Amino acid sequence: MPTLVTFDDLAEQVGKAVHNWSTHTLKVALTNSAPNAATNTVLADITQIAATGGYTAGAGGGYAVSGTSFTEAAGVATLNFTDLVITASGGSVGPFRYCVLYNDTATAPADALIGYADYGSALTLADTETLTIDLTTGILTVTA
Repeated sequence: MPTLVTFDDLAEQVGKAVHNWSTHTLKVALTNSAPNAATNTVLADITQIAATGGYTAGAGGGYAVSGTSFTEAAGVATLNFTDLVITASGGSVGPFRYCVLYNDTATAPADALIGYADYGSALTLADTETLTIDLTTGILTVTA
């Protein structure tokens, strides 16, 4: 997976305890419009792709990530997930270029943005095709 670019507002969100990495539902939304790390703060700021091929758009849209772990070693905490496999079903998914990680449980702000990955060009998954998003290699680190 391309490198995760964090949204500027994430620093404030962490300071205000918006995220509970152990219990909140985090999701990946898809968009073909470039997110703005400086000004986007919530999912409503993102123009998601159409709801086709099994993709659900809108508030609470996207794909839930699983296998969340937030561990610390030698003063460095790391957030990881199980790889997310997206499978187009009943039609195509896309085109999309950006995968946006957000907190679907957060309420203040609602659907708080965490970060996004840029695949460099638009992707479209044809019916039954899959894309594996690697979320196992230190999505986010916090250093003491």
